Amino acid sequence: MERYLKRTELPASSEDVFAWHERPGAFERLNPPFDPVEVVERSGGLEVGSRTVIRAKVGPVSQQWIAEHTAYEKGRVFRDEMQSGPFDAWVHTHRFIPIDGQRSLLEDELDYRLPMGGLGALFGAGYARQKIGAAFDYRHALIKADLERHALARGAARLTVAITGASGLLAASLGPFLSTGGHEVRPVKRSGDTLDRTAIDGADVVVHLAGAGVADERWTEKRKRLLVDSRVSYTRQLVEAIAAAKRRPKVLLSGSAIGVYGDRGDEVLDEQAAPGARAPTKAAFLAGLCSDWEAEALAAERLGVRVALLRTGIVLTARGGALAKLLPPFRAGAGGATGPGTQWMSWISSEDVIGAFHHVMMNEAISGPVNVVAPNPVTSKDFARVLGSVLHRPAIAPLPSLALKVMFGEMAEGTILASQRVKPGVLERTGFSFLHPGLEDALRFTLGLPPHSPPA
Repeated sequence: MERYLKRTELPASSEDVFAWHERPGAFERLNPPFDPVEVVERSGGLEVGSRTVIRAKVGPVSQQWIAEHTAYEKGRVFRDEMQSGPFDAWVHTHRFIPIDGQRSLLEDELDYRLPMGGLGALFGAGYARQKIGAAFDYRHALIKADLERHALARGAARLTVAITGASGLLAASLGPFLSTGGHEVRPVKRSGDTLDRTAIDGADVVVHLAGAGVADERWTEKRKRLLVDSRVSYTRQLVEAIAAAKRRPKVLLSGSAIGVYGDRGDEVLDEQAAPGARAPTKAAFLAGLCSDWEAEALAAERLGVRVALLRTGIVLTARGGALAKLLPPFRAGAGGATGPGTQWMSWISSEDVIGAFHHVMMNEAISGPVNVVAPNPVTSKDFARVLGSVLHRPAIAPLPSLALKVMFGEMAEGTILASQRVKPGVLERTGFSFLHPGLEDALRFTLGLPPHSPPA
């Protein structure tokens, strides 16, 4: 049997760290974006006899994995063992070791045996150690960051949070972050043109993340109508539902985008910058869409609701979005800058988006526009260079502006080629701490690569 051991000191008691693992969303929260698994079936929690069935990718193929919990001591230890799956044996013991009332050690111990006996050990041992190490480095770093962020609001009331677009890329991470922190999360479901108002009534906070993907398709007239309906019209319905609630939420965090600023070249844009809806460029549609969308959300202020408009930049996660689309060509050595390469890309790591939403949610002094971007934007050329360096691939195959316009039409000019050099003014002034202020570390984290070590 091979053995792997990972131990990390955490800024919380062993009971609190154990409770984090027992809450809804813990498994989803720990599912690494660079090597995700799909939950097929789940019964029970962490107690003995609980069972989880997942589908995991092992090399080029997917394989089903059945695990059963075989040991449980509340606040101290639980264990799961593979009943069937890609290994000959797999026993995972989670230990929670107290240091004092505010600190503890999280220990993950794996005992495993690779398939195919000596042949499997000969050819697969190094690969298995690398994959296991990357997964647990990610998990421990994420738990530590989450606990630190929740600790900043220690003493605050636990909240009931209603989330629209709950199955989307951001909400699928935000929900588990909040629920493992002790908050109640309610998805706001939608059937046709009607949203479920029961999730909103009695909620403390509404997080509005619903809407058709802006950069998913060409902007035909039909697509534009869908974008307007899914964002502007739906936001209007949401505010109407808040108005009709017997107990109204106190806070509305409404997702928006830095596309509200239009195509602004090298201009540095903080929250005081004017929207770019009237700019005579192809980016004007998106700027106008964002402005109208924000105006509908701000109507909730008349109801006594604190409204924050979260203008999010390019979210970096291996789970999806822009980065997931860029990875295949870059890994094939065919990546490079888009368009002229001089346009600014204001990005942010997925974990910092979640942290920023939580920061705004818990800070009653924040309202109005909030730029949800990292403090260090880069040009398209520099983004390609850093991504290529992280992947150990060349980044010398640019995608010309003309090709992008032919492929995507107005959408390319409004998103990929638009330049927005955005500053997170509100977040910085209110003391938000970025987990990934630099691009290289953000990419390495979501791709499961070790942090960059500067030369000695």
